[in-house]
Amino acid sequence: MHLKIPHKFTQEEAVTKVKASLEAARPQMAGQVEMEQEEWAGNTLTFAFTAQKMHITGTLLVEEKEFVIDAKLPLMLRMFEGKIERTIMEQVKTLL
Repeated sequence: MHLKIPHKFTQEEAVTKVKASLEAARPQMAGQVEMEQEEWAGNTLTFAFTAQKMHITGTLLVEEKEFVIDAKLPLMLRMFEGKIERTIMEQVKTLL
């Protein structure tokens, strides 16, 4: 899955907002999502997690004017890729 989401922040502000949003979401994800990797290198987040027994890996690149998400979805989720993308877009708009 490859998704680009525009934002209106500086790159540094956008990274800070993503980190804060992830931290705020942890209590809601408890018991539903097992984070296996969450590593920042500059403006790039590398992640891996398991949700509902499905393993998802990828990166989130915070660029000057957009977020770029590249994620490897399990075969079962690929048929729902469009819906997943729309849900992510809606969540990002409410979080940021």
